Amino acid sequence: MPPIRKYLLLLTLSAVLVAVAFKPVRRAYSYAFGQMAADRQRLRNGDLIFQTSKSEQSLAIQLATHSSYSHCGLVCQQNGEWMVLEAIQPVKFTSLRKWVIRGKGDHYVVKRLRDADKALTPQAWQRMLAAGQAMLGRDYDLAFGWSNDRIYCSELIWKVYEQGLGRQVGQLRHLRDFDLSNPVVKAKLTERYGRNLPLNETVISPVSIFNSPELVTVLSR
Repeated sequence: MPPIRKYLLLLTLSAVLVAVAFKPVRRAYSYAFGQMAADRQRLRNGDLIFQTSKSEQSLAIQLATHSSYSHCGLVCQQNGEWMVLEAIQPVKFTSLRKWVIRGKGDHYVVKRLRDADKALTPQAWQRMLAAGQAMLGRDYDLAFGWSNDRIYCSELIWKVYEQGLGRQVGQLRHLRDFDLSNPVVKAKLTERYGRNLPLNETVISPVSIFNSPELVTVLSR
């Protein structure tokens, strides 16, 4: 075979292989993008969103609470864009798209008050939003304390609902009520508290809110 024909054949074969390799990725990305766009049409202000975080403390939270959900936030629309109010470092608004891809496998679940049509009036939502905005910029609470000086994720959304709507979504517990026996959990507790564990500290976990009978599932992706 003449060198020029051999070169052209190899070039054509390479182009075909590249096209085949990237086609599933393009399809997957297109589907995911379209799916998220469709999901946005079903969201409402005040929805709660849950995911499995990829942070270094996520596994300890999962083991202690016996749940895969280790992070959560409050969904709201700002200037036509869906955002998530979340307690990371610091408390902030994050775009829904960025929030989702930060979680494990891009998986998320959205929940809503069972009586949202009646309870979440525009006036009620404004009170909730004001309660959340008052916490913007506060540091993340690595010690999971119950004061308002620092805030962790489930504490943020629990207090927004309690202060803005007068609703307590999820059962408050104490640190001693969780499963603290796993070595991963023990190591994280020692890192945060040393030997003085605040076993009587009031705690609200993501799964406690997730399992609240006041909520219904709207989306699961």
